Amino acid sequence: MPPGRRLVQKVSSTRAFARAAPHFIPALDRAVHRLTRGKVLLSARMLPGLILTATGARSGQPRRTPLACLPQEDGGWLLVGSNFGRPGHPAWTANLLRNPEAEVSWRGEDIPVRARLLTGEERARAWRAALDFWPPYAAYQARVEREIRLFRLERR
Repeated sequence: MPPGRRLVQKVSSTRAFARAAPHFIPALDRAVHRLTRGKVLLSARMLPGLILTATGARSGQPRRTPLACLPQEDGGWLLVGSNFGRPGHPAWTANLLRNPEAEVSWRGEDIPVRARLLTGEERARAWRAALDFWPPYAAYQARVEREIRLFRLERR
């Protein structure tokens, strides 16, 4: 476990973090990612991360979102729509539901992907893996009435 990870987990479980983080973490990640030509995400120092480019559900325009991810053994990724434990689903999840064909920037490489919303037992297994990977997801789910969406991204 990287130094400081337990402290980051504790802080990221708080309501104050949920209020503040969405305003600075994605913007900082996008800026650093752009400056390093896709090679660095600051948040990936604690959790693996990627940049998702999905088509906006309403606008039809490309939307770039830095996200934590759980890399899978087969080369795909699991994405957790936690929205930092805030009430609404994050916009990127609606984008993937409407337009599942997307692209990720992963370690400096642009990769076309197809997203699939997980349900049933497959979702339950993925949720257990997400909690093992990042325990604060349990605090996020406890704060909201909605079921946090989980997506599987597969390479096209």
